[in-house]
Amino acid sequence: MSRSHEEKSGPVDVSVTGELSSEEYFARAIERTVVESVLTAAGPTRRQLLAGLGSAALAALISEVLPLNTLTALAADPVGKIEKKDLSIGFIPITCATPIIMGEPLGFYKKHGLNATVKRAAGWAMVRDWAINKEVDAAHMLTPMPLAITLGAGSVPTPFYMPAVENINGQAITLHIKHKDVKTAADMKGFRFCVPFDYSMHNYLLRYFLADGGVHPDKDVQIRVVPPPEMVANLKAGNVDGYLAPDPFNQRAVYENVGFIYKLSKEIWDRHPCCAFTVSKAFATQHPNTFIALFRAIVDATHYASNPAHRKEIATAIAPTNYLNQPVTVLEQVLTGTYADGLGKIQKVPDRIDFDPYPWHSMAIWILTQMKRWGHLKQDVNYKAVAEQVYLAADCDRIAKELGYPTHKSTMAKHVIMGKAFDPEQPEAYVKSFKIHSMA
Repeated sequence: MSRSHEEKSGPVDVSVTGELSSEEYFARAIERTVVESVLTAAGPTRRQLLAGLGSAALAALISEVLPLNTLTALAADPVGKIEKKDLSIGFIPITCATPIIMGEPLGFYKKHGLNATVKRAAGWAMVRDWAINKEVDAAHMLTPMPLAITLGAGSVPTPFYMPAVENINGQAITLHIKHKDVKTAADMKGFRFCVPFDYSMHNYLLRYFLADGGVHPDKDVQIRVVPPPEMVANLKAGNVDGYLAPDPFNQRAVYENVGFIYKLSKEIWDRHPCCAFTVSKAFATQHPNTFIALFRAIVDATHYASNPAHRKEIATAIAPTNYLNQPVTVLEQVLTGTYADGLGKIQKVPDRIDFDPYPWHSMAIWILTQMKRWGHLKQDVNYKAVAEQVYLAADCDRIAKELGYPTHKSTMAKHVIMGKAFDPEQPEAYVKSFKIHSMA
């Protein structure tokens, strides 16, 4: 298993970022990459001599023959003329969309040559329809959605790409304050839950958790779709007993004293994907240079967000009415991982939410197995082929390498969900291994 799967994929040199602006941060990454390349290319004796200078002195020496400022400017521009600079990107107001949203106020789109604005939608069906009908150029989606749209599950089949994951972890099971005595999934029989969308990690993780505890999600509880911004109101009104939802609506329930955080989604599957940056195949084909520029901006912003030192700055940037419309203190609790749990305790979980753009094919395969398990996919599916078609892992790594970020040795990994290993090479056997499923 590659280092980047076992550890958080982060900036090239976290130690030098501190409170740098995104532009300074990018320049440091370029400088680091050039220095490392020179050291790698040098012979053993020269390598020792150059390393002895220290990175700052070596960078200054290199700048005499290759101005790093010029190199940074060149690297910041996409290859080829951008066909369409004015772009609209659909999003749902949740912290999962952080890199997409912050790309506007923190200048990541402009840095990569784009005049992009984000457009807020009320729910996932709206975002999906905007994207399919070309009312937006790109969209923030749940990671199962481009798979479902491509395969025609819940919509007309339309080929979509998922170039990058936006966030990992970052969800929770939140229960009404009256259910403080609940300890296990079995205690939740008869509960009414809501999730943001059928084709969502929230739905699949909630179903996995319940079924693992012996609770059939289609027979022993009710699960219905509610747009994330309406979840707290439904909890407060007693319409639901709980939800597995994106933040900030778990923390907002605590803030309003109507719910408590029962379980973080990372406790079900640590480093699971949730939301993503997506474009239609048609857009990527018709506007290839624009697509690459947008891809670069998203990968750059996502890595910037992965640095904990930037989280409070980001919380302030995405809090306004036109973005998340949330109190900064609520967003800081989510993004920093120091938060009130609604049970009278302050928890410190730095990776409650994290940001890593790499779209593992094995993640796509797991999602497809759950779509099969719960009857969302009726037909046979070539798991690996669909994963490779939709999740652009190799392209994401190429962009990351160009920007000076770590890359990966494989597109597949064995993931662990609630203590049980998932082998992406045996997806059909995995589907058949479950006692509780849509036909049971």
